[in-house]
Amino acid sequence: MTTDVWLPYAADEIDGLPDAARSGFNYRLWDGGPDFPADPADCAFYVVPYMKGSETSVRPLPKMASLRAVQTLTAGIDQMDSGLKYLAPGVQLCNAKGVHEASTAELALTLVLASLRGIPRFVEGQRQEDWRSGFYPALADKSVLIVGYGSIGSAIEDRLVPFECARVARVARSARATERGPVHPLAELPALLPEADVVILSTPLTDTSRGLVSADFLARMKDGALLVNVARGPVVDTQALLAELASGRITAALDVTDPEPLPTGHPLWHAPGVLISPHVGGSTSAFLPRAKRLVAAQLTRYAAGEPLGNVVLTTK
Repeated sequence: MTTDVWLPYAADEIDGLPDAARSGFNYRLWDGGPDFPADPADCAFYVVPYMKGSETSVRPLPKMASLRAVQTLTAGIDQMDSGLKYLAPGVQLCNAKGVHEASTAELALTLVLASLRGIPRFVEGQRQEDWRSGFYPALADKSVLIVGYGSIGSAIEDRLVPFECARVARVARSARATERGPVHPLAELPALLPEADVVILSTPLTDTSRGLVSADFLARMKDGALLVNVARGPVVDTQALLAELASGRITAALDVTDPEPLPTGHPLWHAPGVLISPHVGGSTSAFLPRAKRLVAAQLTRYAAGEPLGNVVLTTK
């Protein structure tokens, strides 16, 4: 008996995959193109194409009657939400924990440092041959608040350590202890915001986190604070953020926006005090080798009948 496995990369480009003959796997290549590589009804293990959008990601799901596992290559699984209703009970949905932490944490620190040290201002000054010297904020001695303390939030703190921050506070859905200190529950977020010079968002997009950064959230941030979003665009209320940016009271650095991609003419492009990168937190040279290792490891477990890793939910 054979089992169809849909991959976004050619099987011969992924080291460590189970041998097709011994495992009974039929590896089918589908990178999100208009034509399916085979009958979706025969697919048991679906590796979702990376960064192709929710519509593409869920398109084959209604026809995948034999599906047992879905492996995303993103840290979050929100792009699959609209397709969950098509899945039979018992399908496991797995995320890409371990793939994006280093790259996303790198970008978070890049955005923090670039914003504080005035790099966009210097780039513009170079274009205009304008020597823009002066005193600029440093990350040293600043208080940082990480909102969303999962594997990416932890990786961000790893990279904050050498920068001599005065304090790093952590917030997640529920309280817990870590080697570095306590993780505060969301209920304590309002009290923590006024103390933070830098607020970094690394929370997954859920019903709870959607619109979390509201007008009230932003109003609680201290004057001169920096908001950094490497999570998902809809975590932030864009209109509320625009109002605060227009006042000049806070600044922002955004790898993700709502809407996304940010359309031509959108006011965020030219809002004062904002630095925008085009959702490239995970899109680095580190992605593909780590993604392929994850896929190979998951399929090796699947072939051996062992529990999959990174299971976020099992459909009921």
